[in-house]
Amino acid sequence: MLEERCEDPCEGTLTNSIELLKSEMIPDSTASGLADIFKALGDPTRVKIIYALAQKELCVHDLTQVLDMGQSAISHQLRYLRNLRIVKRRKEGKTVFYSLDDEHVEQIFHQMLQHVKHA
Repeated sequence: MLEERCEDPCEGTLTNSIELLKSEMIPDSTASGLADIFKALGDPTRVKIIYALAQKELCVHDLTQVLDMGQSAISHQLRYLRNLRIVKRRKEGKTVFYSLDDEHVEQIFHQMLQHVKHA
């Protein structure tokens, strides 16, 4: 197995730069939260749900039809996405409508989609 490392005479970059970077490093809790978001995007079903909700607000029944899946499976994925604040819900009578939580989620999703299509 190859180990990546600097050449023997390498003394690293300037100490001040390293210390500045260390002082500006994101906290573990933020890194963990961001990793959780990317984990959520690691599931094709959740990606399809997010894509559908980027088009328009939908109820669970609509999503079951679009994804050709059972209601319990869709509800489970929506709960997961809601807990991560990727999607939000709105109740109208007995019907619950889902949409993306905010424009940041939509922007990130579309940027990553463009990245994949570009490759």
